[in-house]
Amino acid sequence: MEKSKHKYVFVVGGVLSGVGKGVTTASLGNIFKSKGFKVTAIKADPYINVDAGTMNPVEHGEVFVTDDGDETDQDMGNYERFLDVDLTSTNYMTTGRVYTTVIQDERSMKYKGKCVQVVPDIPKEIIRRIEAAAKKSDSDIALIEIGGTVGEYENILFLEAARMMKLRDPSSVAFVLVSYLPVPSHLGEMKTKPTQHASRALSSAGINADIIIARGEKKLDKPRREKLAVFCGVHHENVVSAPDVKSIYEIPLTLEQQDMGNKLLKVFGWPARKSNMSEWKKFVARNNRVENKVKIAVIGKYFGTGDYTLADSYVSVIEAAKHAALYNGVYPELDWVDSEVFEKDPSKIKKLEKYDGIIVPGGFGTRGVEGIIKAIEFARKRKIPYLGLCYGMQLATVEFVRNVIGRTEANTVEMNPDTKEPVIHINPNQEKNVRENHYGGTMRLGAYDCILEKGSKTRKAYGKRKISERHRHRYEFNNDYRELIEKAGLKVVGVNPESDLVEIVELADHPFFVGTQFHPEFKSRPMTPHPLFREFVAAALKNKK
Repeated sequence: MEKSKHKYVFVVGGVLSGVGKGVTTASLGNIFKSKGFKVTAIKADPYINVDAGTMNPVEHGEVFVTDDGDETDQDMGNYERFLDVDLTSTNYMTTGRVYTTVIQDERSMKYKGKCVQVVPDIPKEIIRRIEAAAKKSDSDIALIEIGGTVGEYENILFLEAARMMKLRDPSSVAFVLVSYLPVPSHLGEMKTKPTQHASRALSSAGINADIIIARGEKKLDKPRREKLAVFCGVHHENVVSAPDVKSIYEIPLTLEQQDMGNKLLKVFGWPARKSNMSEWKKFVARNNRVENKVKIAVIGKYFGTGDYTLADSYVSVIEAAKHAALYNGVYPELDWVDSEVFEKDPSKIKKLEKYDGIIVPGGFGTRGVEGIIKAIEFARKRKIPYLGLCYGMQLATVEFVRNVIGRTEANTVEMNPDTKEPVIHINPNQEKNVRENHYGGTMRLGAYDCILEKGSKTRKAYGKRKISERHRHRYEFNNDYRELIEKAGLKVVGVNPESDLVEIVELADHPFFVGTQFHPEFKSRPMTPHPLFREFVAAALKNKK
């Protein structure tokens, strides 16, 4: 049997969702890269959705957008940040996407009249996609995170694909089970039983884990390690402890301290290699030394579910703020502020006085919009550094036309389709999509060029004239208002050269007041913070209360 050119590491989760499969996958990629390997990462989501674009961010977390315009799971952002690469749609699949391809192929007679079956044809398509991603990136090692938790019926076909790949070429496939070990408060003892059940569920799918990563509040001790080794059928050295850490960026170091990379190379029959993580260690050390903070209010509406706040709705914004803050020698203290509070009680807007900076991230719909506009007005008048992302840029222009120019009916047609002052409107193609309920994958997506105005704060931040940034929006600035806002002091300092679409606005007489139609947070990296976040945090520091 022909040996595969590429090696594959499948990462699966046990016991509960949110156990850390994504950052573990990203961390393994970081380790392999530090050893000199070419690495890529793939996310397999078990949802019927074709992509993540139509999923509620409160339930599923942030929608991460790639350069080529794919709407993906937030873990793709972790892969990009930890590996410092730009991934594409090839690196992302869902059950819906896989089934769609198989059905289309059947309709096109690519199966030549054969009976198309769930098994083996769906797993075969999954394998084809995995191999295509490895080939496209010319990677030595491809990491595949299988979404969901072992034992669920939703991800069984992805596990079957992994099993088939292992059967075909055993030395080219390794399995990592990331599982949770709880410490019940009434017992005060770390329990291994849930992970034992997860291991057995994985075995029932025909897969045995090569390595178990034991996630938990505390470090794994020797008795628990030995118990997992015996009952889960792995060598005790291959039970790796992964306790909670201060920052997710410590995870590669925690794993590599236990020789995680070489443990997997041994599964492949490859010799051990030294890793060079010196720069990453310096970065983490700087992160841990930071004591001073900068207080930033993040104002929006995708924050709450019941009694809990879900920061995953804006994970890339959080990480971009961390990268920028660390560059400036501080740590960002982010407070999640529900904009509807300002609608119910306008007097509460004064609570924003205690913040050094304000961010309004992306969003959709009408809920909480008037509260966001009040917050933007407060930031503008009180000279508080402001960064508006996508919807945050659009609403900043609406606020300006209303309260500075005096056209009080100014609005976005997303909020009021019949507004007499459509500062933010919808282009004809998008209008047709909305009218015909074509929502999935139809927004302005992916990377577009932008030309920056000479002498602007934004141009100075980037240090160059032409940039490329990622978009995800259906509505856009109405150029009929462009001359009007510029005369009044809100300058258009970034424009797409092909469409003449307004990409960036900034206030001339403000310490830092910048709105972007694109999402700069998607391109921020730990070692190289995004220029706009970097300068926003610098301005917030100058404004520090």
